[in-house]
Amino acid sequence: MAGGFIEKGSSEKNYPGKLTFRVFITCVTAAFGGLIFGYDLGISGGVTSMDPFLKKFFPDVYAKEHNIKPTDNQYCKFDSQVLTLFTSSLYLAALVASIFASKVTRAFGRRLTMISGGVLFLAGAALNGFAQQVWMLIVGRMLLGFGIGCANQSVPIYVSEVAPYKYRGALNMLFQLAITIGIFVANILNYLFAKMENGEGWRYSLGLAGVPAIMIIIGAMFLPDSPNSLIERGQAEKAKKELIKIRGTNDVDEEFKDLVAASEASKQVKHPWSSLFKSEYRPHLTMAIAIPFFQQLTGMNVITFYAPVLFKTIGFGGTASLMSAMITGGCNALATLVSIFTVDKVGRRKLFLEGGAQMFICQLVIAAAIGSKFGTDGNPGVLPKWFASTVVVFICIYVAGFAWSWGPLGWLVPSEIFPLEVRSAAQSVNVSVNMIFTFAIAQVFTAMLCHMKFGLFIFFAFFVIVMSIFIHKFLPETKGVPIEEISLVWENHPYWNKFVKSSAQKNKIAAPDSQV
Repeated sequence: MAGGFIEKGSSEKNYPGKLTFRVFITCVTAAFGGLIFGYDLGISGGVTSMDPFLKKFFPDVYAKEHNIKPTDNQYCKFDSQVLTLFTSSLYLAALVASIFASKVTRAFGRRLTMISGGVLFLAGAALNGFAQQVWMLIVGRMLLGFGIGCANQSVPIYVSEVAPYKYRGALNMLFQLAITIGIFVANILNYLFAKMENGEGWRYSLGLAGVPAIMIIIGAMFLPDSPNSLIERGQAEKAKKELIKIRGTNDVDEEFKDLVAASEASKQVKHPWSSLFKSEYRPHLTMAIAIPFFQQLTGMNVITFYAPVLFKTIGFGGTASLMSAMITGGCNALATLVSIFTVDKVGRRKLFLEGGAQMFICQLVIAAAIGSKFGTDGNPGVLPKWFASTVVVFICIYVAGFAWSWGPLGWLVPSEIFPLEVRSAAQSVNVSVNMIFTFAIAQVFTAMLCHMKFGLFIFFAFFVIVMSIFIHKFLPETKGVPIEEISLVWENHPYWNKFVKSSAQKNKIAAPDSQV
């Protein structure tokens, strides 16, 4: 028992079916959407630390970095709102795209949204790769953002709907694994391209974002629609045939019946956006807002976006900073594998809480290490190798804690807790909140580093404590619960059950006693 309710998710249903090769390949292909997100997360920080890139587009930052005196404050040498706008503009565009993508996802299916995202991302990559002016960079980043908004809105929902409920957690985390692989590949390419003598390496880094875009475009063209989406669009017969294929058995009548019932219920909801504000959807809306909000306040995206900039700020050389970012990117990808193999055994709540404790301890150690060497004036003098190694090690441990908890679970849990009738709208809220705070953190990070100094890590450590308490008190366990039976976890929760009507109450309202 934890927090007054049963840890393990439970359901009266036990749908037959196995993890078929078709499902596995389908989910892997869909997860390519995570590659485009991860590649961009990893590429931007490395590019903004390359001198040729700064010299061409942000000469003021380049001059500040290279003319800085030993007595100047190292914390502030990358503080430029125009430079951070290059990184953060993408997430503002992704916010807008996710809202419109929900309507496309519901009306035309998940596949079309994925393909649209890939096309937009490809256009953005091309514009950035051939950029000659700052405005081309910004517009290209916005196109990338539109692509990411579409992919992040559709892929987690698609995978949750296609995957058998016993393997839903692991398969959904392929999306997060793809994100971490994209980050790692971007870090490697930044390190290699930064060494190009012609100073044009940044173009290759930005332009190669087109590769994962092409992968998701081609892959999505061959994906089947999910049974849920087909039923939602009035193609019930085709949905049943597809369900038989992905489950590897003809015994799908019970699951199919529940999918049809869920679809019929969803049709009664004419305005899913306004329905989200009804009391019965209070827990869903709360999680759609709180989980992505807290995910950004772990501070992980500071490491992801600006790892090279951060390492450069605390005394690493240009190549060394890119190497350190590559190391942390590798830890991120490897640690995500841990969550894939444990999430459906250990459960969501335990991973959330363990990861929170791990990140909290590491943030305090990192803050103490940087504070002891830099103080508040940002003048470290000569940094010993043991100090640099210690910082990298604890950042890697911190990254690992995020990678098997808040990273993948921040996408998995929201994608599996929403009923069909509000699923697309709620996922848009989830992605929108994620992008709003990703944009905010990306935009203000260099200014926060300049003013808060090593206290920035204490700031994020505080929120890790808050979010861990929130998870312990308010998030029920969802492992092992079929996606169409997910309402049971809210009905059995000691806090949320006051908002969610029980199944019996719903049936009584829908079909009053005939004797009355």
